[in-house]
Amino acid sequence: MSRRPRGSYDESDVRIRPSRRGSRPRTKDRPDFSDAVTGRVVAVDRGRWRTVIDAGTDAERSVTAVRARALGRSPIVPGDVVGMTGDTSGRTDTLARIVRIDERSSFLRRSADDDDSTERPLVANATQMVIVTALADPEPRGGMIDRCLVAAYVAGIRPLLCLTKSDLKDPSDFLTTYAPLGVEYVVTHREADGSIAGLDELRQRLGGETSVLIGHSGVGKSTLINALVPGTDRATGHVNDVTGRGRHTSSSALALQLPGGGWVIDTPGVRSFGLGHVTPEELLGAFADLAALEENCPRGCTHAEDAPDCAMDALVEQGAAGPAGPARLASFRRLDDALRKNNPWDL
Repeated sequence: MSRRPRGSYDESDVRIRPSRRGSRPRTKDRPDFSDAVTGRVVAVDRGRWRTVIDAGTDAERSVTAVRARALGRSPIVPGDVVGMTGDTSGRTDTLARIVRIDERSSFLRRSADDDDSTERPLVANATQMVIVTALADPEPRGGMIDRCLVAAYVAGIRPLLCLTKSDLKDPSDFLTTYAPLGVEYVVTHREADGSIAGLDELRQRLGGETSVLIGHSGVGKSTLINALVPGTDRATGHVNDVTGRGRHTSSSALALQLPGGGWVIDTPGVRSFGLGHVTPEELLGAFADLAALEENCPRGCTHAEDAPDCAMDALVEQGAAGPAGPARLASFRRLDDALRKNNPWDL
């Protein structure tokens, strides 16, 4: 075979391997999804998100959706307001696509343990955290409540204590611990006829809010949800006589519309609430009256009771943080101590 002389080649002799991604050049223009339909995420199940569109209207419908590739691994949780494209008719044999996550007003997170900084998102856009705890059977665990308060304060969510089973124990002594923090509370118990005393007050406090219910298994969360939203049929459990703990009944978070307006998000019962993602500085920022005094302390001051040269004690005694200053400083230190102990908690 004879060789062609040099200089006889032209561009037609050059072979170009076709691109696997096609020959169309990539564009920097991205769709703005201005026509996306807005809905609220109410549940998450194995890579599928159940949403509600036009909630509270005649056009209300439930739509199941998947995440658009452009969102990457961005967490999408109950309470999120999202934009969807595709089939948003609500037909059970179709899927929509979540293409946008609207800006959140709050984002509640926890970690598995205190020494694990990996965040586990729980709910978005909550305005109120309802910390449900039984006054007896099972006994209240202050560590769990303190940690929920820390998470609520850091997330900018207003806390509300819901004390159940008050027929078994008076709540007065328990409430003295949280009175300095100004935490509001509701007391409930089940009557002999099966009704729930205090339910009307709780319903009033939930109206118009987006509330997330947090608590141990066995404290009565699912019982309250079933009473607040008839027809929900969340499974209820019992307390183990040996361990004094409840059995997990709710396995996933679920957002529900309240008949009188507002949303309530039921979460699975938890035995630990890690704060590995929260810094002590974030906690102090939640106590605005005490944070204003920090500039009088030496750099790096932990503000603990035994911290050298901490100026807070003297300033609080002089009234710089108001009449409740001493009690609030003690409460802050209790929460700060719970946060700084870098060990897993079994609550």
